[in-house]
Amino acid sequence: MTDEVPDDQFDEHGEIAERNLRVLEAILFASAEPLSPADIAPYLGEGADVPELLERLALRYAGHGVQLVHRGDKWAFRTADDLSFLLRREETESRQLSRAALETLAIIAYHQPATRAEVEEVRGVASGGGTFDVLMQTGWVRMRGRRRTPGRPVTYGTTEAFLDHFGLESLADLPGLEELKGSGLLSSRLPPAFQVPLPFDGPLRDDEDPLEPDDQGESDPIQ
Repeated sequence: MTDEVPDDQFDEHGEIAERNLRVLEAILFASAEPLSPADIAPYLGEGADVPELLERLALRYAGHGVQLVHRGDKWAFRTADDLSFLLRREETESRQLSRAALETLAIIAYHQPATRAEVEEVRGVASGGGTFDVLMQTGWVRMRGRRRTPGRPVTYGTTEAFLDHFGLESLADLPGLEELKGSGLLSSRLPPAFQVPLPFDGPLRDDEDPLEPDDQGESDPIQ
């Protein structure tokens, strides 16, 4: 025979969970950036199951004009996709990205971790160091590590800010081959064996070394 839990204990657990949900909601609304469970945990009661609370809160907002969404391993409130055209966020960048920067960003997104030489090979043209500087200034690209090859070139990858800006939960949500063809970004007459690469945004791979604390990347002239 199992021990029965008193009703008042059930009520207490329910009140604690509800209070944690309210605190969680307030923290996420007040934050300008997506937050991870580890960021949130100190504000909740001891033993709170933050991932479960996040899922519960996301369900409460499902179908609302504002929804709780994943951004990598973090969470944030964002306008529902079908209403985003009503509330376009103002761009904080005073200058638009050049075509070279957009191409470089796309290549890094799909081919990451990628070195500058690997990006240039895909583009078929040399990339000025300034292009990478601009992308890192936007917060969408970061230096991951250094490739274990002669010269130890820097490897680049995208950031959670990149996912957030483009409304992606993870890199798996990047447009696939058919979507890219349909948008006109890829020719419909591609070789049958052509495949869109699968990006990697996890920990350093076996062919990457970590960056040094004072690593500033490649000292290329800005072009």
